[in-house]
Amino acid sequence: MDLQLRSKTAFVSGSTQGIGFAIARLLLIEGVKVIINGRTQEKIDTAVEKLKQEIPAATISGIAADFANVDEVNKLLAILPEIDILINNVGIFDLKPFADIRDEEWTKFFEVNVLSGIRLSRSLLPKMLAKNQGRIIFISSESGINIPEHMIHYGMTKTAMLSISRGLAQLTKNTAVTVNTIIGGPTYSEGVAGAVGQISAAQKQPVEQVKKDLMKTLNPTSLLQRFIDPSEIATLAVYLASPLSIATNGAALRADGGVLNTII
Repeated sequence: MDLQLRSKTAFVSGSTQGIGFAIARLLLIEGVKVIINGRTQEKIDTAVEKLKQEIPAATISGIAADFANVDEVNKLLAILPEIDILINNVGIFDLKPFADIRDEEWTKFFEVNVLSGIRLSRSLLPKMLAKNQGRIIFISSESGINIPEHMIHYGMTKTAMLSISRGLAQLTKNTAVTVNTIIGGPTYSEGVAGAVGQISAAQKQPVEQVKKDLMKTLNPTSLLQRFIDPSEIATLAVYLASPLSIATNGAALRADGGVLNTII
C-alpha cells in the first residue's frame, strides 16, 4: 500500500530510541524527511548514523533539546522548518509511591510529558491549518486510563494527553488536518529492557522468563501476553500520519495488546 507520504516532513520528539526511534525509522522507509530529537547531540548523532546505515537514501537530521528546559524548547521551535507531521512522543516515567513524589517531580513530569506537546502543537497547528494539511499524533499510554498505583504522576500526564489531543482536533473542523492519540500498551523499550536485565541478573533467571513473569504479574489482562515491540506501535502511527487516515480525527486508538479490559 502506498501511504502517500513521500515529500512530507516530520518532527518526532524523543526519538533517539524506543517508540520514537521506531516511528522515525518507519517514516523514513516511507520516504518522509524526518527530524529526530533527543536531549544531547551525542544521542542524536548515534541515532542518525544508525538510521542512515539501515536506510542509505534517508533524509534525516536532528535537533537537540531537553523538553524540561523551556529555553531549549524555544530555540528548537525557532529553527524548526515547515512540518507536515508532528509526533508528540517524548516522555519520562519512573516507579514511585505517591507519598514520595515531590512537587517538583509533578512539575517536571507535566513539563516534559504534557507541555512538550502543547508547545509544539501551539507552534505548528496554526501553520498546518493555514495550508490545510497536517497531522499531529500524541503517543499516550494505557496508564492514562488504567492508572498505575506507583506511577500516578506518569498516568496523570498520559490522561492529559487524551484531553489535549481531542480538544485540538475540535479546531480542525472542515480541514485536512487531523489530531489523534495512540494509547500504547506495555512496550519493550530500551528502558524496560534494562530493568528486565537487572531483574534477570538479581534473580538468576533467563530474560525471557522474567519477561513472561512480569506480563503475568503486572499485565494479567493482556490479550497479546507479551511485551509490544516499538515497531508495532510505529505501524499505527505512520498510518495515522498518512493522507489515507483523513477519516480518523479526534480519536484515541489503542495499540495496547488488549490490556485495557473495555470495549471502547
